[in-house]
Amino acid sequence: MDAQNETVTAQWDVWLPLDPAAVGMAEQQVKPVWLLVLSAREIPYRLAPDQSEMQLLVPEEHLQAAIYELQCYETENRNWPPPSPPTRELDQGVLATLSILILLAAFHNLVHADLFMINGALPDWFSLGMVQAGSIRAGEWWRLITALTLHADLSHLLGNLAIGGLFVFLLCREWGSGLSWSLTLLAGLSGNLANACLQSAAHNSVGASTAVFGVVGMLAGSGVIRNRHQALQRLLLPLAGAAALLVVLGSEGKNTDLGAHLFGLLFGVPLGVIAELLIRRFGPVPRTANLLLGLLSMVCVAGAWWLAIS
Repeated sequence: MDAQNETVTAQWDVWLPLDPAAVGMAEQQVKPVWLLVLSAREIPYRLAPDQSEMQLLVPEEHLQAAIYELQCYETENRNWPPPSPPTRELDQGVLATLSILILLAAFHNLVHADLFMINGALPDWFSLGMVQAGSIRAGEWWRLITALTLHADLSHLLGNLAIGGLFVFLLCREWGSGLSWSLTLLAGLSGNLANACLQSAAHNSVGASTAVFGVVGMLAGSGVIRNRHQALQRLLLPLAGAAALLVVLGSEGKNTDLGAHLFGLLFGVPLGVIAELLIRRFGPVPRTANLLLGLLSMVCVAGAWWLAIS
């Protein structure tokens, strides 16, 4: 390359320095990538020491062409690489998340221990609160919520607490506990509603898995927005991960309700997109609003069960 430069140098009598300011750069420093640009456009150049820096020299006949090519390069690559997603102060809502998970476990024990009586009789929690497609279409909408708090057995409960608890914890760190749990409830009941509308009237189901996959969808939707300036492969990565989790965790097992899991995921994605866009525009949800949203979610669950047992 040095021999080639010497041959090229001999062909030109007058070499002029290329001022970075002429290219539109505030810093007075030659970028190494400029040499590649000039080489690609077959514009001769050479470097010469100038005090502590290197000076880029171009033949007088090629100076304007060199400036033009470098200006085009800088204009096309002005916003590249795209900025990384801004860091966000994480909300440490560990206590609230653990409290709700403990309440779910305690309610499971209450349901299976037959310790609670209504009007002198033991309630049949599953008949009162499970998703029954025909009953929901007949107007018993509270089943969309109550079914999320029921679990068939201990392994069903522990699976949702372990996997769902992890995903909800991650979501609560990003958005705050109140907003995260309220949207989790919304994704879960929406998934149950869509599934009940498409299933036969005799279809029954219980469990928080619909809401868990709603959380997975929200994390994926949030990831799409956070990576929207990245390459297509990185943009689609959160959605691909959510789909993989659905295949691995949501489609196996004798009593698995794939429809509920799928609809929970599908409703979670747009909820995640909308929430992330709003947070980016208006800022994080204040703690007071998070508290009110959390209380509203608890009131909705308690109200749904009150309607079920009354």
